[in-house]
Amino acid sequence: MASERRTLLADAALDVLADEGMRGLTHRAVDRRAAMPPGTTSAYYRTRAALLTGLVARLVQLDQAELHDAADALPRLRTVEDLVDGMAALTRQRLTGEGRRRSLARHACAIESVRDEELREILVPRENAGREAVRRFLAQHGVADVENRTHTLLTCVDGLVFDRLVNGGEVQREALEGLVTAALR
Repeated sequence: MASERRTLLADAALDVLADEGMRGLTHRAVDRRAAMPPGTTSAYYRTRAALLTGLVARLVQLDQAELHDAADALPRLRTVEDLVDGMAALTRQRLTGEGRRRSLARHACAIESVRDEELREILVPRENAGREAVRRFLAQHGVADVENRTHTLLTCVDGLVFDRLVNGGEVQREALEGLVTAALR
């Protein structure tokens, strides 16, 4: 029960952060969003740091599940078009609905992690099926420094998502094609 309550509160904290930003993230705001009595959030997450840590851990859990599911849904990546299709689907997912809300929260937490080593450690990119699919694709296409190219490619895709979060619209397929082409050089 306590684990379920922590998850419910972390999800509510993600919603508050997505809607109100870092300044709006308070124990009281999370209590209201979770429809819990005042003081519930602080009983489970005593400090703001504990609340942020719980929120970020939940965010990473949700992101990992999303990336795993996305990789499972993809056919084996054989062509540039296959990889671009997968990246286009992921960027759409990250810019709409629940994915957009998590993207907003993720970027707010990333900025906060500049001053918080514990948050930064939790947010470090994790191994997942999606990352592995990109790594395998690049290796199959003869890329020499697969680890660095994978990291750079995925970081650039994240940058495109961030740009569209801020400026609106969707990530253009041509931009993704250009990134993949550059990674293969």
